[in-house]
Amino acid sequence: MLKPLSDRVVLKIKEEEKTIGGLVFAPSAQEKPQIAEVIAVGSGTRDHGQIITPEVAVGDVVVFDKYSGVEVKDGGEVFLVVKLADLIAVVE
Repeated sequence: MLKPLSDRVVLKIKEEEKTIGGLVFAPSAQEKPQIAEVIAVGSGTRDHGQIITPEVAVGDVVVFDKYSGVEVKDGGEVFLVVKLADLIAVVE
């Protein structure tokens, strides 16, 4: 399993095939999903000697910037490693 460092987060992208209206698109017609589940969270960043803890936790579903992060393969699965600043919101 991947363990992110400092202000990084490991995400598992949620693959959605249907739109809100229930239409199904071919994979080539779909844009890259921007919703993912948090799999692992780094320890946070340092600011003037203090550690600022991340605002997300493992299991949270988040929205992230469209062109952010690095794709990493681990154990046959593809994950996305992003900085905390690339996360936009937590889906509740």
